[in-house]
Amino acid sequence: MNTAVAPQLTTWKIDPSHSAAEFKVKHMMISNVKGGFSGLQGSLALDDADITNSRVEASIDAASINTHEPQRDAHLKSADFFDVEKFPALTFKSTHVARSGDGELQVTGDLTIHGVTRSVVFNVEGPSASVKDPYGNTRLGFSAATKISRKDFGLTWNAVLETGGIMVGDEVTINLEAEFIKV
Repeated sequence: MNTAVAPQLTTWKIDPSHSAAEFKVKHMMISNVKGGFSGLQGSLALDDADITNSRVEASIDAASINTHEPQRDAHLKSADFFDVEKFPALTFKSTHVARSGDGELQVTGDLTIHGVTRSVVFNVEGPSASVKDPYGNTRLGFSAATKISRKDFGLTWNAVLETGGIMVGDEVTINLEAEFIKV
């Protein structure tokens, strides 16, 4: 006799106006350039009884990249980098959720950038306690971070500097702030 209890999942959607996807990468081997994307979309299937049964999917409009420098943004949208005409979205789909501490998770999943999919692990803080907003919606939030090699995703453009260094570093730090609304 099987006495396993099916997970009790609740569905949540990302609130794009209260969520952010940001990154930083080394520029000319001397400083970090930061940027972000808008239009974060996605959903969360949350199991309050056992968070490891939860799942998350997210999508970002690649053309929404913003580093506060229009010429650089145009280059990042080109075929040298994200090639947004050919690859319009960056996506993530979780494959495994594990507890890593009190209020901390490791969420493993498939990250697709520039048409290349790799397994990555996000270190996650959350979920926060859920709260009701003034409009009757129930909300909660998560913070997540990871580091990737941009070359692993086919983002290989670079330039050699006169001093022997390179223009763009390989390691990219990704930080996410996600606020979800219960559906």
